[in-house]
Amino acid sequence: MSPLALALLAAVVIGNTAGQLMLKAASVRADAAADEGHWTALMREPLLWAGLATYVIEFFLWLAFLSLVPLWQGVMVACIDILLVMVGGRIFFGEHITPPRIIAISMIAVGVLMVGLGGNG
Repeated sequence: MSPLALALLAAVVIGNTAGQLMLKAASVRADAAADEGHWTALMREPLLWAGLATYVIEFFLWLAFLSLVPLWQGVMVACIDILLVMVGGRIFFGEHITPPRIIAISMIAVGVLMVGLGGNG
């Protein structure tokens, strides 16, 4: 993978992870706003709009990345964000990483590795 493709991949993975975590944080904050409804509070939450803006930017970075690598490779390596979102959920929201989740994420990582090592054939 070229240095440009690696840089784009890093931006896509970080952007997607950040977007997921911002949307979760916006929802948590909206739940805490007891004086108004969840959806009204959510629409007033800056993190919602930051998360959506992050997704828009990440979408164009994703398109650029896919223009440089085969689709199978791009989709497989981008699965890394599943792990990062899980870790981010633990760090920022105190979510539990249970043994079944560790097994599941390990299976995803092994699957991605197997596909990645499968070559172009």
